Amino acid sequence: MSNAFPPPRIADPAAFGRVAVLMGGTSAEREVSLDSGRNVLAALRARGVDAHAVDGIPALVAALVERRFDRVFNVLHGHHGGGEDGVLQGLLEAFGVPYTGSGVLGSALSMDKIRTKQVWLSLGLPTPRYARLRKGDDVHAAARALGLPVIVKPACEGSSVGVSRVFDEAGLEDAVELAARYPGELLMEQLIVGDELTVGILGQTALPSIRIVPKGEWYDYHAKYVAEDTQYLCPGLEGADEAGIRRLALDAFVAADCRGWGRVDVMRDRASGRLYLLEINTAPGMTSHSLVPKAAAQLGIGFEELCWRILEQTVEVERP
Repeated sequence: MSNAFPPPRIADPAAFGRVAVLMGGTSAEREVSLDSGRNVLAALRARGVDAHAVDGIPALVAALVERRFDRVFNVLHGHHGGGEDGVLQGLLEAFGVPYTGSGVLGSALSMDKIRTKQVWLSLGLPTPRYARLRKGDDVHAAARALGLPVIVKPACEGSSVGVSRVFDEAGLEDAVELAARYPGELLMEQLIVGDELTVGILGQTALPSIRIVPKGEWYDYHAKYVAEDTQYLCPGLEGADEAGIRRLALDAFVAADCRGWGRVDVMRDRASGRLYLLEINTAPGMTSHSLVPKAAAQLGIGFEELCWRILEQTVEVERP
C-alpha cells in the first residue's frame, strides 16, 4: 500500500479566507475538544492562516449570520452540542459554508455505533456481535445471549465516555447505570480480547495503524487523555497484516459515507488474529495524546502540515 502523498494543493494561506476553528461546545467531550481546538488554532496561525477560535454552535451561528467566516475547521467532538452528529454539518450546508470532515450522513451514521454496525454487517465487514438495549430490556438475558465478557457503552458517545467492561453478571447493573447517564440507546458488545488498534484516514489514504498498549487493563478515558505511560506502536502491524488493516479501515470509512479525515478503531483477536471494527471518529482528537497526528508523523507529515491538509480539503478543485 502506497504511503506517498502529493504535495499540498494550496500554497497561499490567503486562499482559505477567514477560518473558524470550532471547538468546545456542550457535549461530554467539551474539555478534549477545547484542547484539540487550541492546538489546531496554533498550527494554522503558524502557517499564516487567518484562523479564529469559536466556542460552540450558537456562537458559530451568530458569526455566520454576520458572514464573518469563509470556512470552518471542525474539532467539536461528540453530539448534543458537539459537532460529530450531522447537526452542525446540516447547518453549514444550509449556510453554504465549507467545512472539514464528513458530511451530514457520514457524521450522523458514525455517531450512532448501532447503526454503523448494521451498515458494516450488511456489507460483510467484521464487527463484534452486539445487542441493542432500550429502557426496560433484560440486560442479563442479553449478556447470556452474547456470552460474557461484554462491553456496555452509550451508543452515541465517544472518548470512552460511559464505557464499562463486564466480566460477570454481578457487574451488569452498575455498567448499565453508568452508560444510561448519557442520552440515547445503550450498546452491549462482545468483548474482544486482544490488541487495540486504530487507523487514521486522510483523504483517500489510510495512515499507518497504531497499536495502543495502555499501562492499565484497557484504553479508557484516563489512558487516552491523562496518562503519560500509554505506549503507541506505529505501525501497529507488519507486512500483509498491516496492509489488511488499512484496507479494512478504508472500506469501513467509505461504507459509512465518511470523507475528508477521521479515525477507525479496530480490535485484533489475540487467539485468531481476526480483525473487528469498533467505531469511526469523524472529528478525532488533536491533542498531545491523539492518534491521527502520531500516524501522520510516521509519513513525515507534521502537525502543522496535517492541519493544513485537512483544511485544504474544504477548497474545491477548479476543473479545466
